[in-house]
Order: sequence, then C-alpha cells, then structure tokens
Amino acid sequence: MKKIIIFAALILLVFAAIVFLTKYQQNEASKDNPYGKKELHPETIKQLDDPNYSNLILPNELEEKLKNGEDAFVYFYSPTCPHCQKTTPVLMPVAKDKNVDVKQFNLLEFEDGWNEYQIESTPTLVYFKNGVEQERLVGSHPKENFEHFLEAHKKE
Repeated sequence: MKKIIIFAALILLVFAAIVFLTKYQQNEASKDNPYGKKELHPETIKQLDDPNYSNLILPNELEEKLKNGEDAFVYFYSPTCPHCQKTTPVLMPVAKDKNVDVKQFNLLEFEDGWNEYQIESTPTLVYFKNGVEQERLVGSHPKENFEHFLEAHKKE
C-alpha cells in the first residue's frame, strides 16, 4: 500500500511539473505580444511569428476606426478554424499584391467580436465604407474571389 501511495505521489508530481512548464512556456512566448493581453490561447501563440498574421487590429482600434467613418477591410478569423488556416495564406498575399490593407481580427482572443460584428462563421472578410459595413465574403474561397472582392471595393 505504501508503494502505491509513493507511486501515485510521483505521478502527481510529474504531472504538476508538466503543467507548470507548459504554462511557463506559454507565458514566455506571449510576452510583449501585439494583443496586449497577459495570456493568449496556445493556437494564437503559435501564430505570433507567422507573417501571415502580422496585420492585427484590436477591438478598440477597430471601434475607433469605424466611429471615425473610415473605410476598412477586416478579416475576422480564429486560429483554431481549419478554414481560416487554409484561407489566410491565400488572402494575405493577395491583399499585399493588390496593395490593400486588410486588418485581422482574432475572434478567439476577442470573442465579443462575434456578436458585435454579427459574425456567424469564420473566416469572414468584411468591407466597411465610411464606417458602415458594405459587403462581406464568408468562408473559404479561391484566390480569384478574394482578388475580385478587394479590387471591387478598393476603387470606391
């Protein structure tokens, strides 16, 4: 019986060490992150060094931009969304080629965005003109669809 208790204690100790190390690594990885948050979801942490996820917009910045009546392309995505993982590497290079500033809003980190911008699924690309939504493109699409969407509104 004594051996079982010692064995169980060792297992608990190893488990606690693993949890501590994982949490420590996540905290270190998310230090000085562009989200301005102390803790980030592990999937968001994985994207911190990915150039395809470098044009972020925070909720207060987007709110201010729209309140000021500015035009904006906003890409609402979630790091855990498999469709977003396929779409982002297509959309962001297209935006760069077309010289269009597409801001990225991480719905995993800022969940209020789902309701605030009536997002039903990800990915969702929204065009705002004078601070008001004009059109949205929902789901994965071929490169040509993104090119057309950006070009159509870039001229407005």
